[in-house]
Amino acid sequence: MSTELSEILQLSIAERIQLAEDIWDSIAAFPEAVPLTDAQKQELDRRLQAYSQNPAEGISWEELKEKVRKSA
Repeated sequence: MSTELSEILQLSIAERIQLAEDIWDSIAAFPEAVPLTDAQKQELDRRLQAYSQNPAEGISWEELKEKVRKSA
């Protein structure tokens, strides 16, 4: 890896958050490469069912990211 942790820690908080988002997006682009445990699958099913029963209780991923950006 060419980027050292010390270099990353010199970035501003906003830049590190953006870097973390970029890394996550690169992982999320290939969900089949990230195996889930049975417990994780059950939790996702539980959350999907809760959302299906009351969609007004949740917020979108975009809304959550915006809230995080505003708080940084």
